Amino acid sequence: MTINKKTIRLLLLEQSQNEAERIVSLFRNAGHATRVHRICQITELEQALTQSWDLFIAAPNCDELSPEDALMVLQKTARDTSFIMLVENNDSDSITEALELGANDAVPMNEDERLILVAKRELANLEERRQRREAELALHEVEKRCQLLLDSSMDAISYVHDGMHIYANRTYLSLFEYADADALEGMPMIDLIDSQDHAGFKDFLKSYGTDKGKADFMFTGVTAAGESFKASMSFSPAQYDGEPCIQVVIRTASDNAELEEKLREISTLDSVTNLFNRQHFLELMDAAADRAVRDGEPASLAYIQLDNLANLQADIGIAGIDTLLTGLAVLAREALSESALIARFADDAFTVIHPNKTPEQVQDELTKLLQTTEAKLFDIDGRTAQVTLSIGAALLSEKTPKAAKVLERARRCADEVESGNGLKIHNPADDIAAAASRGDVQAMVQQALDKNEFRLLFQPVVSLRGDSHEHYEVLLRLVTPAGKEISPADFMTDAINAGLAGKVDRWVLLNAIKALTEHRAKGHDTRLFIHISSASLQDPSLLAWLTVVLKAARLPAQSLIIQIRETDAVTYLKQAKQLAEGLIKLDCQIAIVQFGCAVNPLNTLKHMQVDFVKMDGSFTQEIADSASQAALLETLSELHAQSKQTIIPMVESASVLTVLWQAGVHYIQGYYLQQPAVKMSYEFTADDN
Repeated sequence: MTINKKTIRLLLLEQSQNEAERIVSLFRNAGHATRVHRICQITELEQALTQSWDLFIAAPNCDELSPEDALMVLQKTARDTSFIMLVENNDSDSITEALELGANDAVPMNEDERLILVAKRELANLEERRQRREAELALHEVEKRCQLLLDSSMDAISYVHDGMHIYANRTYLSLFEYADADALEGMPMIDLIDSQDHAGFKDFLKSYGTDKGKADFMFTGVTAAGESFKASMSFSPAQYDGEPCIQVVIRTASDNAELEEKLREISTLDSVTNLFNRQHFLELMDAAADRAVRDGEPASLAYIQLDNLANLQADIGIAGIDTLLTGLAVLAREALSESALIARFADDAFTVIHPNKTPEQVQDELTKLLQTTEAKLFDIDGRTAQVTLSIGAALLSEKTPKAAKVLERARRCADEVESGNGLKIHNPADDIAAAASRGDVQAMVQQALDKNEFRLLFQPVVSLRGDSHEHYEVLLRLVTPAGKEISPADFMTDAINAGLAGKVDRWVLLNAIKALTEHRAKGHDTRLFIHISSASLQDPSLLAWLTVVLKAARLPAQSLIIQIRETDAVTYLKQAKQLAEGLIKLDCQIAIVQFGCAVNPLNTLKHMQVDFVKMDGSFTQEIADSASQAALLETLSELHAQSKQTIIPMVESASVLTVLWQAGVHYIQGYYLQQPAVKMSYEFTADDN
């Protein structure tokens, strides 16, 4: 039941270790896993900055290194790390001075809530910058591939700006018999067209920018040698080297031109309704999303769902459904405006894009379609059919770059129309309220406890050292009424606040023990890693309860390995020590997980005895970085010297296995081996051999 929130890498300039622990506790209590490194000297800072950090918080009370000097060192490295300076007083001069030096923000000391809010903002900004850089790299790769496709295309393609060539591919040069692109660069496009077509070409250019403009123009081309040929050109807006221009595609005339155009048109239409088909609608939707982001032009997206399809199909048959859909397509064209782009999206659904309109602006049209459909009596092979629709609508704007998300919102609104024959428009406040409302999550947790609606998954933990036991980690999922699985990262904080976390832990323990008992009865020597939350860590009755459960199940206690998060162990060290001692007497084993995030992680192991140490997943994600790898290997070496069995999670490829093997790691876990599954079905013997 691990909580897999992204770990924050925190660099902390703070002389007092107690104060450093207090700051880390702020992040922990706010629900953020944190890997922290405390520094006090410039040499420590320079060494730390060989690695990547998300956040740098600098206190003003360090004798050997001032926040100002630390900021200068950070700036010299050009690391993209958000720097927050703590200042003694809440006066504008101190804060302004810090900002002028280049700090991302300055926060008065002991204003803890403000510090967390500022940190959240800076982390969100950092994530956006990283995503933008990744997007820029991906865009660069796409541009390279597009350029290769252009250069190798069999179509004659050029890019034109203000009537002048700025690029032409090989096929284009060959068509007009030019040796290289330099000969065409800067040449007016009209020079490649026979003089008798100049007037028509100018008219074509004038009309192209209007709604009534045609996309194709038939003309006579002229080669560099003065020879003529018949061809057609098509225009479309494009960008080349970041500049807006026109893409020109030229095809030589052939007897099959009309047939090709017909086939192109047919490929975009649904054969039953003659509306756009699903694939073409998705292309139109993506184009609308591009316009929304690029030009700020909104669009309304509607999902129109036929109610009670199963009953209708049983009544009028599959052929009758096709006839019904054809009739509905006619009604949709009549009720909706000419600018509406209508498609048959699924067996029982149509979709509509209204360009440059909001859902509220098309509400009357959609309501008219509802009323017209309800009043219509469809004649299906002599039988009368009456149907109703459920319609959901959502706004596609510059704030919603992923069109598929908007389509999902519209579909969900259609599903939420009560009793059918209605319209629901998506309200963005609904999403915000759902995400912010703890009451809803708490109610789902309580319902899952009452109705036994949690789900357990099992992921193998595989030995690299020949251990003959089968190990699995137990992972918990909360199943929503819609069937969606939610991980503990998204509900355990709410469960703790509602006082339900202890009950959730006992549900997991009870059901995991039941599953383990059944599995071991089949001859498997299996052990389970089971996570407990901070609530159970503080529960003095847990040991007695667990003793009774194990005795009732007739299960050996050594088959359970109780997992405790490092951050919980640090916060409740006294309780963790007492629980560990009790578990040892009971003959259970103990694992500390998400290890390496505390200011002094090895200090925890001095106070409580554990059998296994599972490193935080961020170490695995950063193992390709030499500095991060060195830090991991150093920690593993110290753990092995204390005879701790080490586990590396989140192993997703074979590339890291050599490093882990040479480092003496005992166990690995991750999608490279197997993703979490509902059954304990991993073939351990195959790996042992």
